[in-house]
Amino acid sequence: MNLSQMRARIRQDLHDEDAANYRWSDAELDRHIGHAVRELSLAVPLESKATLSTAAGSRELCIAGLADWVAIEAVEYPVGKYPPRYALFSLWANTLTLLVDNAPSGDEDVYVYYGKLHTLDATTSTISAPLEDLVAMGAAAYAALEWSSYATNRVNVGGSQSWRDYLVWGQDRLAAFIRGLARHSRQNRVRMNRLYRPYEPSADQSTDWGP
Repeated sequence: MNLSQMRARIRQDLHDEDAANYRWSDAELDRHIGHAVRELSLAVPLESKATLSTAAGSRELCIAGLADWVAIEAVEYPVGKYPPRYALFSLWANTLTLLVDNAPSGDEDVYVYYGKLHTLDATTSTISAPLEDLVAMGAAAYAALEWSSYATNRVNVGGSQSWRDYLVWGQDRLAAFIRGLARHSRQNRVRMNRLYRPYEPSADQSTDWGP
């Protein structure tokens, strides 16, 4: 689904399909769609992988070139091992620091697994079909809430309570959108195979890690 199709879907939900008398302009709906896409990206970012190169004697990598990154999920170093080896790392601004005992000795590859913002434009979409409904729901909610705020204390053809109807409808859709984001969020996923080992050792009944 491209941006035009998403916009048409939202107009259906808002009952705003009279092209001669649109309540929301295309630009306004595009802004609300962008808002919903950004919120989706924070909860369910687009899974991406980049190859960076180390410098001799330095554990630091610049990730400024990772466009629209949202979260760094894992760092594979050294690469080409089986099973893959994932290194602990720290992150500050655009600098990723490998928390390894020995600094790289030369120009070595590092695989960075990260999440980035989704794209939805006139020709491209990175949003999967199951999540398109969620974006449409969020964008329609933002549009309805904006219009209810604008229409308060204004005379409109829908009647004096029209703004309130949009407010209630928008609040209901926004709540459903937030619940949907929480349900799909990467933080709530149960991963059977972890990309990296946990920093803290797993506790068991035969191990005492002290106070």
